[in-house]
Amino acid sequence: MVELMLLKLWLGIFLLDIISLSSKAGGAFVGVNVGTDLSNLPSATDVVAILRAHQITHVRLFDADAHMLTALSDTGIEVIVSVTNEEVLGIGQSPSTAAAWVNKNVAAFLPGTNITAIAVGSEVLSTIPHAAPILVPAMNYLHKALVASNLNDQVKVSTPQSMDIIPKPFPPSTAAFNSSWNSTIFQMLQFLKNTNSYYMLNAYPYFGYVDSNGIFPIEYALFQPLSAVKEIVDPNTLFHYDSMFDAMVDAAYNSISAFNLSGIPIVVTETGWPWLGDSHEPDATIQNAETFNNNLIRRVSNDSGPPSQPGFPINTYIYELFNEDKRPGPLSERNYGIFFPNGTAVYPISLISASGSSVGGNSSGVFCVVRPDADTEKLQNGLNWACGQGGANCTAIQTGQPCYFPDSLQNHASYAYNDYYQRMHLIGGTCDFNGSAILTSQDPSMLLLSSFRSLFASNCVWRAELMQILCLYLFPLFACDVITLSPNIEFQDRDCC
Repeated sequence: MVELMLLKLWLGIFLLDIISLSSKAGGAFVGVNVGTDLSNLPSATDVVAILRAHQITHVRLFDADAHMLTALSDTGIEVIVSVTNEEVLGIGQSPSTAAAWVNKNVAAFLPGTNITAIAVGSEVLSTIPHAAPILVPAMNYLHKALVASNLNDQVKVSTPQSMDIIPKPFPPSTAAFNSSWNSTIFQMLQFLKNTNSYYMLNAYPYFGYVDSNGIFPIEYALFQPLSAVKEIVDPNTLFHYDSMFDAMVDAAYNSISAFNLSGIPIVVTETGWPWLGDSHEPDATIQNAETFNNNLIRRVSNDSGPPSQPGFPINTYIYELFNEDKRPGPLSERNYGIFFPNGTAVYPISLISASGSSVGGNSSGVFCVVRPDADTEKLQNGLNWACGQGGANCTAIQTGQPCYFPDSLQNHASYAYNDYYQRMHLIGGTCDFNGSAILTSQDPSMLLLSSFRSLFASNCVWRAELMQILCLYLFPLFACDVITLSPNIEFQDRDCC
């Protein structure tokens, strides 16, 4: 009886802790675009070292370079690979070409490299409009190739589009796509809806501000506070817009809604601010770029959506990691980079959220856990060192605390090893512990849930007790959801009595 009471108490704490962990894991992220059109491009290994040093957990590549994809293996970094504009025509006309592309550039690197999406072209409708008729076929062929390889749940297909296809983005409530693309865009949105994918938006407040010719204040573009006389309000909805970024995202949401479609989230695949420009580009300054990107990170990190979609956080990719000096166009086009090729920052920028964790996750994307064949004595010594001299916070694995169960040396050591590694790896801490530890991309906190599922599935008494706790703690918060504890065990709120 006492055991059962203690179990109920622990399960309550455990489930609440799982809720907390889930909410953190679902937070918005800020990733980075990685372009390669520069004279002194670092090696793929060095690029990945820069990403990891700055705890960048999401990247978008403008191609599917094999060297980069290999270097990204076993880092946990989530990767968007891209079909180049030059490849779109061939893929859109040939299912076999699409299948070959997926096999070569996606399947060959999974699961080691964490590829999560394919971006089909870049701003196809506004830059190569003659390819519009084959854009959606290309997306469909790639998706079918993923389905054939059983990768469609892991890897989504979408296509980045610029704000140029929304000719009048303000006020956001009346924004609509360019009607000349209606057929293509409607097919594209239906595809995104049917495949549980998302709309990729390239949104640059820099261009919105410059092109407005003084209509909008620069503070609006830089996420800076607006005085009462400068407030930006949509006259139809009366929504107040604190930033042009939010207004652009809302303009895209409303353009999608004009097709009577909803539930398609938007990911901003490009945004940024140039830090150097020609004489006719006075707003391309280091100060403005620093202000924009740091305020952008703070904005995305608050996990809220734009005024019309407050429940949809805005996952975002900064353009870009390095300056691309080979790009054509004005000087500003070649000066969006936030780091120099040697890894030093162009200006002070922190991809760490206000809470002290990496934007888009509370770790580097890799985890330090015990080796399956580790010696027990080494594990105990490693655990003692990590929780003592190593400075790991081991409170959660003490008796009565949320991570005490499963009560085993292996689980406790994995927790301590990983806590130490996440705190110290940027300043030289390693994942070794006298050969008893190994790096992995699998979050060790999920091992607790896995063990808990096994325990639950094998004990009928605990199943009954857990049902009461589920009804008490979870379903009031997540009504109508289904909670799956193992492939054959799931509860719904209708089971609560």
